[in-house]
Parts: sequence; C-alpha cells; structure tokens
Amino acid sequence: MGDATREGLAWEDNGLGPEPQWTRDPDIQAVKRVCCQHLGVSVDETGSYGAVRISLHADGAFNKLYRVQTHRGDYMMRVSLPVDPRRKTRGEAATLKLVRQTTGIPVPQVVAFDDLGRNAIGYEWLLMEKMPGVPAYYRWRKMTMAQKAALTIRVAEYQAQLLRASNQGNGFRGIGTLGTSLEPGATPTDAGPIVSAFFFTGPRYDYPVARGPFASSHDWLRAQLSVIIKEHTTALAEARTDDDREYAKCALRVARKLLRILHKIFPAIVHPPESTVLWHDDLSLRNIMVDGNNAVTAIIGWECASTMPRWVASQVPEFLRGAVREMMPDRNRYTDVDVASSSMGTDDLDDSLDNEGKTELYWIHLMEYEQTQLRKVYAERMRQLRPEWDMEVEEGALKVDFLAAVSRCGSGFYLRRIEQWVDAIERKEYLSLMEVLRVGIRKQKDVTEPHKPAASGALTLMNRLS
Repeated sequence: MGDATREGLAWEDNGLGPEPQWTRDPDIQAVKRVCCQHLGVSVDETGSYGAVRISLHADGAFNKLYRVQTHRGDYMMRVSLPVDPRRKTRGEAATLKLVRQTTGIPVPQVVAFDDLGRNAIGYEWLLMEKMPGVPAYYRWRKMTMAQKAALTIRVAEYQAQLLRASNQGNGFRGIGTLGTSLEPGATPTDAGPIVSAFFFTGPRYDYPVARGPFASSHDWLRAQLSVIIKEHTTALAEARTDDDREYAKCALRVARKLLRILHKIFPAIVHPPESTVLWHDDLSLRNIMVDGNNAVTAIIGWECASTMPRWVASQVPEFLRGAVREMMPDRNRYTDVDVASSSMGTDDLDDSLDNEGKTELYWIHLMEYEQTQLRKVYAERMRQLRPEWDMEVEEGALKVDFLAAVSRCGSGFYLRRIEQWVDAIERKEYLSLMEVLRVGIRKQKDVTEPHKPAASGALTLMNRLS
C-alpha cells in the first residue's frame, strides 16, 4: 500500500510493540481556521478568530482531540494520524450518521470531515458536536451499585437497538467498516475494508493480506491468522537469540493449529455473505459519558466500529469483561497505603484515580466482583429485550473463544495454554478458553511459557495472571 499516503506518521517500538508517533504536531492556529470555516464563524476586524477558543482536550493513541468553544456552542475536533488513510475518518463519519438515524443512542452529530489530509492542518480531521458529561471511568468508584446497574441496563438497551437497526431493510451483509469502500457506486451504508488496529498497526499495514469486506467469519479470521503467521515468520528469520527463536516458533505453531481447526468451527463457503451487525469494539468506561447523576449522556469512541458476525455481539461489552469473583472483597483485609493526600477528586480528568489509602489490588478485586454481578444484570435485560438471547450466547460461545484465542495469539501471550485449548478442541473436548487460560488443563503438565522478546516482565506477568 506504500507510505506515501501516511505522511506525518512514524512507528516506534517501545518494547511492547509498535507505537504511533507524530512526526509533526498539528498547528493549533490551522485547527482554529478550519473550525471557523466550517462553523461559519467570521474573522473580526483585526483579522483573527477571536470568537473561537481552541484547546487540546485529549491525546489518544491515533488522534489529538481539540475542544472548540464558540458563541454557537461547543464542538470537538479529532485530528487523526493517517494510520489507515481515508478509511478511518470516513468509517467513523458514516457510522455516527447511521447510528443517529436508526437508533436512540446518543452519539455526536458530525459537522464536517476531511479524509484526504490535504488541508491547512495537514492531517485528516472530523468536526463534531461536543457531547455532555464526563467519562464514567472517572465516576465509577463513587457510583452506587444501583447506579452501575442502571448504566449497565441502559447499555444493554442500546445494544438491542443496534441489533434491531442492523436488521432494517436487507440488513448488513459481510464483515467490514461502513463507508470505507472507495469503489464507484458504494454507499455509506455498505461495508467496506475493515478499519482495525489489528490490521494497520506498524508493518502490518503493508502485509499482502485481505482487508475485507469479508463474506464470512472464516475469511475474516483466516486473514487475521495470516497476519500472525507472516509476522512471526519474519521474526523467526530475524531472531538473534534462542529465546527469540523459541518464541517465534511457538507463536507460529499455535497460529497454524488455529488455522487447522478454523474450517471445523466456521464454514469456509458462505453464500450470500454472512449476516452481520454493527458492533462497538471498545465500549469501555472511557467511552460511556455520564452526567452529574451518573446517567448515560453519550456513547463515544466509534472510530473502529464495524459490522461484525452476529456471534461477536453475543459477548458482553468491554467494560463488563473480567475474571469471575462472586464474593465481595472485604476492604479491611487489604493493605493500607500511606499517601500524602487522598483529596484528588474523580472529577479531575486525568488518568489518576484516588485509591483512598488502599492497595490497588483491592480495587482490582472489587471491579471483578462488580463486573461479575453486572454481567448478570446485562444478561437479564438482554433476555427481556431478546427472548432468544441465551441461545445466541450459547451458540456463539465456541466462536467467541476462538476469536479470543486468535487475539491472544496475535499479542503473544498465553501461547502454551492456547495450544492446550486447541488440542482439546481437536479431541472434541469443549473447554472454556478463559478457564484454560486461568488454570491450564490439569491432566497435562504445564510447560513454561516462551518469553516474549523485548516485553516488560511486569506486563507479561500481569497478562499471564489476569
């Protein structure tokens, strides 16, 4: 695909994988000029845009988000690195438009966007209304369990709306991102090539693999396994140490085993293309906005949302995923931590949260307990809205596990235990992948996991124990 259309982007390996870097920062005055042009704000007598205030609101992995304050109201401008040129911006704009038109989910209205990058800013951008509220992430610890349950119920209702909207008309067919097809005659509601960090991160963008739209789950997962095999074949050829070679060999072996059983779980031939639904791939607490009463005001973060197989939507949203913990942790049994001050409020919008003098382990266990209870709340509401929900979850369980195995193989963790799980499936023994990742298969002697090259030891340990 070449890097000519990715000017302004560089990748740097920090030891945990490629991280995007800005080779030049957007000029804030250029951001102001572009915003004024599209908001209809005129220049004053001094030749400046004094009626508009622009400030950097957040620095994301692939974007810089600016707050735009005018006499007409507040807006947000997302200036994006060209990680997936044209398609990422086009996909987000098309998705937001469709969600607003077909559901009651509160999402930003798009004012304007530029997916070419040939503008005063020099990058792709999307200008949208600013939604009220703050991310639930900053309020979660102070929210009551009743408020958390109410938020979970509302998210379930939004998910049911997405499922219904995906059935309207002829429904969605194929796996991909809305509006990303550059073919003549394509419409914003057609699924085009998929926008996914899995496919565009670092050198993966240039791998000669299919990008969609995919006709079936089989083709989509085969493309992901092709990326993993290509990546680790290259790593094996370039390995400098025995650890590097062993890690690459193990990852290749596991990926090839997953590829070997792919057709046993997903049909290789599907006609017409598989029926799909719009799926928010990152519905975390950071992307759920709440007001002062902790009621949901908006759902944001749609930049990599795509049409996915129906079994993908049988999962719980991201914010409800975690280990099973049925017993509420006893706060008094956890270590106190000396702090100079615990006065930091959760309304301070940075990444720091007040631990209230307790070790972080308490909050991890409390979150696991709450997620366990809230998953039940989510499932109960989905049953009320979709009587067939339990069957959808049951029929999707093995497929969801396979997707999770591919994802973890791609990130390089739990390789031995993923291999144990694949071997069990080949023996026609269905085991929960999460349970195998947690404790392994007891009757089989565990083998030491291969070391992931250049990875942080602490991060590796956390991933293996989570």
